[in-house]
Amino acid sequence: MPISIVIGGQFGSEGKGKVALEIVRRTCGPVTVIRVGGPNSGHTAYDRNGKKWALRQMPAACIDRNVDVVFPAGSYLDVDILFREIADLAYPPERIFISHYANVITEQHKAWERSAGLISAIGSTGSGVGAAVMASVAREAGDFPLKALHARDHGQLQRFLHDTTTALYNGLQLDRRIVIEGSQGFGLSLLDGGYWPKATARSTTAAAALAESGLSPRYVDDVTMVIRSFPIRVAGESGPLPRETTWDEIARNAGMTCDLREYTTVTGKLRRVGEFDGELVRRAIAANAPHRIVLNHMDYLGPKEDLLRSFSSVSRFVSRIESVIGRRIDWFGFDPMSVVANDLTGVSV
Repeated sequence: MPISIVIGGQFGSEGKGKVALEIVRRTCGPVTVIRVGGPNSGHTAYDRNGKKWALRQMPAACIDRNVDVVFPAGSYLDVDILFREIADLAYPPERIFISHYANVITEQHKAWERSAGLISAIGSTGSGVGAAVMASVAREAGDFPLKALHARDHGQLQRFLHDTTTALYNGLQLDRRIVIEGSQGFGLSLLDGGYWPKATARSTTAAAALAESGLSPRYVDDVTMVIRSFPIRVAGESGPLPRETTWDEIARNAGMTCDLREYTTVTGKLRRVGEFDGELVRRAIAANAPHRIVLNHMDYLGPKEDLLRSFSSVSRFVSRIESVIGRRIDWFGFDPMSVVANDLTGVSV
C-alpha cells in the first residue's frame, strides 16, 4: 500500500515540502511525487548542494530531479509558472505527467479574483485558483462569467498528457512509492477548517488530496501531518489567528537577536504569527488521523546549537505540545533543511 500523503495541520507554511522531500530521500526504489492544489502557495526545500528552491507549481519533493512528477485532475496549473520552474530546475520533461483533466488557470480567472476584491477581503493571493475551481464547478452554466480550461485543450501541454490515474495504479501494482505533496493547511480548508469564509477554495485534508490525485484509499499506508512551533497566517484580512503575537516577541523570548520575520512566497508580504494553538491541531488530527506528526521551526525556541546541546527547554516545549494535542511528536525540524527523530534522551537522525 505504498502511498504517502503529506498535509499541513495549521494555516500553511508548516514545511510540507521539506518533509515530502525527506520521505522521498528515505524511500528505497523509484518514487512518484504528486502535486495537488495550485500556485497560490509556495513550497520550499533545499537540494543536496544546499541551494534553496521556492516553488509554486512543481513539488518541492522533486528538487533532486530523480522522481516522476504527476499533476492529476485535481491540480490547477499556471502554465507560465510551470514552464518557468521546469526550466529553472532543468527538469527532464519525460518525467512530467499531466492529467488530461488537470485544470488550467487563465488570465480571465486571475482578473476575476482581482476585480472581486478577494485579495483584500480574505488575503487571497489572486493567483486564480479559486476562480478556476468555480469555473469547473459551474460546468459552463450560461449565466456564469468564468469558463474552465483543461490541460487537454491547452496546446503547450500536449506532450505531457497522460492517463495519470491508470499510470499511477500500474505503478502501485509494482510497489512503487507515491508521495502526495498537499498544499496549505487544515485551518484554511474550505469544508472543515472552521474559518470560512477566510479559507482557501479547496479542502486541504489527506482525504481530499487523495481524491484530487485520483487514487483509492486502499493504497495509503502513510499520512504525515506537519505543524510548526509558531503558526502563521498571511498578512491582512486573512482571518483569525488565535494567540497572535509578533516576531520580535518570539525572538525576545528565545533570547535571539536575529530577524525571524517571514514573508510569503507568492506575494512577499509579512506573515502574521501566533503562539501554538492546540485546539486547531487536535481538530486536524481528528480529520486526518496521521501516522506521523512533524514539528517544524524548532529553531524559533533558540539557536540550534544551544538547543541541541541542552535539550531541556525543547523537552518542556514538546511535552506541553504533546499534552495539548494528545499525540506524540515523531520528527522535529530545527532548520529548513532537515528533520530529526524524536528521541528526547538524545537527538538521533
